[in-house]
Amino acid sequence: MKPLSVKKLTAIIAGKMEQGIDEVLIQYGAYRLKQVKNPNTAFFTSRRIIDWKSLEGFSPLVLVTDWSYRQNELPKHVILIKVANVEDAYWKFVHFYRSQFNIPVIAITGTSGKTTTKEMIKHILSAKKKVTATTQSSNSRTAHLQYLLNIEDETEAAVFETAVGSPGDVSSAGEYFKPTIGIITNIGAHHLDYCKTLEGYIQAKGEMVNIIHPSGTLILNAEDVNTKKVDVSKFRGTIITVGKHASCEFRASHIRYYQHGMRFTLHHKNKTYDIFVPGFGEHQVYNALAALAAVYELGVTIPEAAKQLQSFRQMRMQLQLFEGINKSMVLDDTWSITTTSLEAALKVLSSLGDGKKRIAIIGAMTDLGSWSDKIHEQAGELIHRSRVDVLITIGEQARLIADHAVKLGFKGTVYKNNNSTLLYRLLRDKIDENTIVLIKGDMYSKHMFELAEKLKIKPFFHAD
Repeated sequence: MKPLSVKKLTAIIAGKMEQGIDEVLIQYGAYRLKQVKNPNTAFFTSRRIIDWKSLEGFSPLVLVTDWSYRQNELPKHVILIKVANVEDAYWKFVHFYRSQFNIPVIAITGTSGKTTTKEMIKHILSAKKKVTATTQSSNSRTAHLQYLLNIEDETEAAVFETAVGSPGDVSSAGEYFKPTIGIITNIGAHHLDYCKTLEGYIQAKGEMVNIIHPSGTLILNAEDVNTKKVDVSKFRGTIITVGKHASCEFRASHIRYYQHGMRFTLHHKNKTYDIFVPGFGEHQVYNALAALAAVYELGVTIPEAAKQLQSFRQMRMQLQLFEGINKSMVLDDTWSITTTSLEAALKVLSSLGDGKKRIAIIGAMTDLGSWSDKIHEQAGELIHRSRVDVLITIGEQARLIADHAVKLGFKGTVYKNNNSTLLYRLLRDKIDENTIVLIKGDMYSKHMFELAEKLKIKPFFHAD
């Protein structure tokens, strides 16, 4: 955080200092008690704090509150700033802090690919710039303040994920970050427990259009069906499309698997470039296109970006290829699961498994609310259309995937299982060097993660 004095903060938030020394420098910010982890923190809260003893180690602590404390009720090491409304004071502080920096800020949302795209952008920009970014896939609303305060005088660019748990999440992120570039990677079906309908989820993702600076840039996947439904009619900035169609400003052609990633030809402004991106699947090409478009807007040439992209490290548990037990091939994709990411994973399974027996181990999807049955049935349809020889589901809800695939005419072998230990014993006896296994679940499914760890032996790099 760029430090500021208690005196300056008091003026910014129109507060009144009622206890303490106004020359103290503030170096951290918090609006939840558990976020207070260091001395010199400005803590915004309307709640009355009773257990001051637990905060003794964080002296001096700057308390910004609209709660009325009695005289001598606060410990001497607490600096008290009284405000009329703590929520208003908090947002005055947030807006002031962001206004201190005239730097490019990239915000990314999407059902899948946002973490990978963010990490690609960070990796490319970090070659020559000081970059602030969200950590891995940690992108919840409660983390926004800490990420904003990570922007300092030395920061030259920032890139943040803006996830959707419910309507308004992207708009809220925009209030913090005020992005100059926005990216929507794709829109599938997720978080329908709060968004209620797919249309509601699309609108929630589409909030990206409204949070970008009026003269900023919006980067869209031109071939994603649901992204096309986002209303961009009122956007006055620049729209850049990525994809395979000839109309795309950043267009990919001649996409192919190569060693431990993908090669493709990039077409941009009547020039072509040979691009390699680590990580398997056509979806990885779309991630790379969005990343290349974003960094190009920041002045990085395509040859420079392409060279840096080659050393990008593939995200852990995201379609990582391993040599498995009995010399099999194992695709570990246990980071997350949506129908969008499942479709991408099945395409990779099909391509890498040419001439092999293809086994798909699929777990249940979460955050779907009343849509759960329908979305799991859609996953079954994806299985039916894919080149899978053996389908194994884990968990009660995932049984719907198998049931619907069979109903549609899936001809492969099906196992519906709830016990990953018994499943491992089954697999141990059935897979060999002529087998490729996709294990697809999410990071919160302990049994999926543990099964993947048992199946994997060491990294395996596929070569054409």
